Amino acid sequence: MTSPATPLRILMLAPEPFFEPRGTPFSEYHRIKALVEDGHHVDLVTYPVGRDVDLPNLRIIRSWRPPFIRKVPIGPSLTKIVLDAFLSLTILRVAFWGGQRYDAIHSHEEMGVLGVWLGRRLKVPHLYDMHSSLPQQLGNFRYSRSRALRWGFEQAEGYMVRGSQVVITICQELQDTVHEMGVGERAVLIENVMGGDVDPAPGPGREAIRGTWGLSPTQPVALYTGTFEQYQGLDLLLDASVALKARVPDAVVLVVGGAPEQVAALQARATAAGAPLVLTGQRPPAEIPHFVDAADVLVSPRISGTNTPLKIYSYLRSGRPIVATNLRTHTQVLTPESAVLVDPTAAALADGLARVLGDRQEAARVAAGAQRLADERYSRESYLTRTRRAYAMLLASMRGAGAVPVTGAAPSAGQEPR
Repeated sequence: MTSPATPLRILMLAPEPFFEPRGTPFSEYHRIKALVEDGHHVDLVTYPVGRDVDLPNLRIIRSWRPPFIRKVPIGPSLTKIVLDAFLSLTILRVAFWGGQRYDAIHSHEEMGVLGVWLGRRLKVPHLYDMHSSLPQQLGNFRYSRSRALRWGFEQAEGYMVRGSQVVITICQELQDTVHEMGVGERAVLIENVMGGDVDPAPGPGREAIRGTWGLSPTQPVALYTGTFEQYQGLDLLLDASVALKARVPDAVVLVVGGAPEQVAALQARATAAGAPLVLTGQRPPAEIPHFVDAADVLVSPRISGTNTPLKIYSYLRSGRPIVATNLRTHTQVLTPESAVLVDPTAAALADGLARVLGDRQEAARVAAGAQRLADERYSRESYLTRTRRAYAMLLASMRGAGAVPVTGAAPSAGQEPR
């Protein structure tokens, strides 16, 4: 295992708006936090969008901001293509002319293509952090049906996986994918067990949160937190909430997240359908645990994809019952003992929500099962242990290649000017 006795200087490549409160940036944040806690030094090269975070031994280097780009959509987009081009130029500048020697390169998502090539040029090992399957993203986000584009994504994914000395996968589906590529011995499964957690902050309390959003202290509340992308199933949740209202008249679904235009569009549909939705828009990550405390049941209505939602891991520790669609995206973690799993239909989702809202024993059963599962398989200790294992494998590959880690490296201070 790695330790402060063998600190590495790591060049990390992240084609995301770091930091923003959404899936992959959360995963990157906790990965960096684990590494710097073990004494490693991370130079993170990332997009010009996002806020800085204060972690020891972390230096954030941002690429140039094109004048017409202010935000980054989730999934494949023309905006990301432009940003990736500028990010690649910044990475090359840092790697070859930044005046710093690196022991390893750690790439996220599509920057693994450049990371593998760069590792070979610099003669340092490369670790690919595989948060999703790139070809699958085309379908999940309905970006393109082009067979040529899908073929290109498949080739890129194969190059990144097979060209890396270590691959981190974040769910069993991706772990199986890497095994099918024939390099399973280099893969380490590290679920995003920290989910969307951030450093705890004092909150206003259950009743205060409810009061802020017009909810009574005793009103049955189901909570959804996350993005509003199509695969998340917000339309399914809306329809289910209408059916739920017929069975539990005072129940509401509190929806936290979404860009302003997405919130406005969903609010209009909810008003037209008479759906009991209360939409808050995006809230700071530190507030999310307090919304969870204010809820009676947590819901994940995803309708497609295979990656486990980050929120599931923090939901497991919440003490609240979980209702989720009975799809691979959930069932590779959740079981009938730890959640109420339902078919991805409005009627079934409404039935699951009504069941836990109306049956305290059932709610207590699945909440207790979720906590046991979190304690047994998805603890912070297991996350740190697996992260150390991945870097122990990377160190072993360095020694096998005759490389010697940079010694006596002083931690970088502050942020590079943007």
